[in-house]
Amino acid sequence: MCNDNNMTTNTNCDCLRDILKVILRLQRREEKEADIEGCEKPFLGPCPSVSCFNTRPVNFYTCATAELWTLPFTLNGTTGTSSVFRVENLDDCCCTCRILAPNPDCSQTDAPFVATESFFTINLNCVGALKCLPDTFVPCI
Repeated sequence: MCNDNNMTTNTNCDCLRDILKVILRLQRREEKEADIEGCEKPFLGPCPSVSCFNTRPVNFYTCATAELWTLPFTLNGTTGTSSVFRVENLDDCCCTCRILAPNPDCSQTDAPFVATESFFTINLNCVGALKCLPDTFVPCI
């Protein structure tokens, strides 16, 4: 996936972009159901009939070192770092994501993350791997 020599081509980000496109369409409720599991599972939730999920959280790993991407956020005056993100937009090999923070209300096990107002755009040519986390509900999306 690392494409240091020719950042103008889209071939190195195609597979990640295709997966992220499916995730984005699911979150926007644009995708139909089918029998696929993993990142490209075409419905949010543990089964197609559950519609309370609105996010398929992801982790990104760096291309050069395979380290987990972590980014800072501020939420209600508290700062922290997170490695959990929500896809918000795709434009060719650029993906804009929202940083998700751990839910400070530990009693809400059905909503493990909360939305922050921290966003970033990543060049998919710099991503070595993508991991999808279990579908979830994120309040205030």
